[in-house]
Amino acid sequence: MTPPNTAATAAGTVAVLPPRYNAAEDLLARNLAAGRGDKVAYVDDATSLTYAALDARARRFAGALRDAGFRQEERLLLCALDTVDFPTVFLGCLLAGVVPVAVNTLLTADDYAYMLEHSGARAVVVSTPLLPVMQAAIDKSGLSPTVIQAAPHGDAAPACSVGAMLARTRSPAPVARTGPDDMAFWLYSSGSTGRPKGTVHTHGNLFHTADLYARQVLGIREDDVVFSAAKLFFAYGLGNALTFPMSVGATTVLMAERPTPTAVFRRLREQRPTVFYGVPTLFAGMLAAPDLPARDEVALRVCTSAGEALPRDIGERFLAHFGCDILDGIGSTEMLHIFLSNRPGEVRYGTTGQAVPGYQLKLLDERGEPCAPGEIGDLYIKGPSAALMYWCNRDKTRDTFVGEWTRSGDKYLRDADGYYTYAGRSDDMLKVGGIYVSPFEVEAALALHPSVLEAAVIGVADADELVKPKAFVVLRPGQQWHGGMAAELQAFIKSRLAPYKYPRQIECVTELPKTATGKIQRFRLRQREEAARQSPTTPS
Repeated sequence: MTPPNTAATAAGTVAVLPPRYNAAEDLLARNLAAGRGDKVAYVDDATSLTYAALDARARRFAGALRDAGFRQEERLLLCALDTVDFPTVFLGCLLAGVVPVAVNTLLTADDYAYMLEHSGARAVVVSTPLLPVMQAAIDKSGLSPTVIQAAPHGDAAPACSVGAMLARTRSPAPVARTGPDDMAFWLYSSGSTGRPKGTVHTHGNLFHTADLYARQVLGIREDDVVFSAAKLFFAYGLGNALTFPMSVGATTVLMAERPTPTAVFRRLREQRPTVFYGVPTLFAGMLAAPDLPARDEVALRVCTSAGEALPRDIGERFLAHFGCDILDGIGSTEMLHIFLSNRPGEVRYGTTGQAVPGYQLKLLDERGEPCAPGEIGDLYIKGPSAALMYWCNRDKTRDTFVGEWTRSGDKYLRDADGYYTYAGRSDDMLKVGGIYVSPFEVEAALALHPSVLEAAVIGVADADELVKPKAFVVLRPGQQWHGGMAAELQAFIKSRLAPYKYPRQIECVTELPKTATGKIQRFRLRQREEAARQSPTTPS
């Protein structure tokens, strides 16, 4: 993805896009122009598409939207599993100037009803297995959007389905006259801190994430086969499995089912992807699984991790087993993809790496002053992929998008070499005895214990209403909780961290509350603890 002009910034070289630019037209046309029309672009659980077939399908879907009377910037809710229909619809919408609103496929009818009302979506594209919950959402909302099914390939297509629309519409629509700063699509924030927000992104943002991260950091290539456990409706997954591979003509493996270790192992063995995108909880589960593939069963050359900071132990064990680094990074829905990352050949496990080219970072203390090396501060990002706004949420927009800078909501510290180490969410940080304690630091230490699979730490008020850390731990398969384990884990933490950081309470749970991206929802644990405090009959 190389436009004619570039501009030098303090953070590196950023491409300057032409006044007229449509991201879908760019991604599709560049592959046909490069002679990749007959190359497989996508392989899903039932079928495959070449780049030429994908181009034809996307353009026909744009024509179907035109024939249905859709106007530029009208919204379409996209609630689809990872099949070839997702890129068909997403790219077709962009070609037509219609705004796809990609939403999590694991939500409730109440969630979808809110998103329908909030986005004002005129239509919904929904995978057939998700139709009952979407219909319940439509009933709750009182709206009447057109429902278009994304039916499994091979099934009889209903009259109003993606397949039927493509069959009826053979003539493509003219590409919408869009520019790099025009609204292209929405993503809803993952909800790790509460109500999701409609995050509005532009055509140019898709270009910049592929150019700055995928090309300059990840080093994605035309001969790669890529596989993302993170789904296409996430900001992380959308880049991983759509923008990034299409920017160079790679082949993408799509998986509709949940990304369990067993499901992932099947694709790693059968499709032999060279690039794999995961999240820390999945990597931990993979390493703990009994059917972990041997190194010679896979073809991995590089992996990435995002969503939460990758514990050092997981990265080092993965590298030792597969001989393949995990590039830990951090991105956000607001910045669309990763802006801070480790790089091939320069990985420091336990850190999130350095700024991605084209992005500037700064850490500010509680007074808004720059932090010195080694000091924990709030992370701000400046870069070309920042969202325009949160739709119909001016207060949150002003709070997050501060001039040219985006407030991440994360706390970090930076060392003298420019490597950043995660210190927790801004709203998750604890002050114990007046000193900041990072929940992630305690969680990472707990995860080093041979009995612990994963952990979450929150602040809980003691009898004196002073905040103290409490840990929730999930044990590894085959491990049993016993009466002395809490004391054992506390001693384990004290031997590795400053004594004041140890969790005063430890509770064993079967699972931790998470978003579908794998982010631990510590606010749900806090809500549970607060409810228990308010209920005198609830046992401690």
